[in-house]
Amino acid sequence: MEARGFQVIAIAPSKGPFIKQFLDQFGPYPFPILGDPSRESYKGMGHKTMPKWKLLSKAAFSFITGKVNGFIPKDEKQKEFVMKSMKTQDVYIQGGTWLFSPNGKILWNHIDESPEDHAKIDDVIKKMDEVKG
Repeated sequence: MEARGFQVIAIAPSKGPFIKQFLDQFGPYPFPILGDPSRESYKGMGHKTMPKWKLLSKAAFSFITGKVNGFIPKDEKQKEFVMKSMKTQDVYIQGGTWLFSPNGKILWNHIDESPEDHAKIDDVIKKMDEVKG
């Protein structure tokens, strides 16, 4: 992404120590992951919190139909971390993808409606190329 003139920053609805635990299990990543434990940026940018019943029913349906491949890692330490996350973190808030200009103007965004509704990498790259003109 930096080759296209963009800097990638991830924001998680968690505190620093929990992000460090995540990075210990799944990292490193070539970009910083910052914490927003109060979820102020998520709420301020219009991100949605999926109702618990809806997310649980989606998970159950996916499990029954076998569409949950990779949901729970096979690695024991990663699995333990994911199970802990599901019990202690806000797994109902949905994420999104945002492109900003260097002065903070929103160039493009995609707010996830559900866990499977992430912006596709190819679409993000296409938008980067379009806004760079």
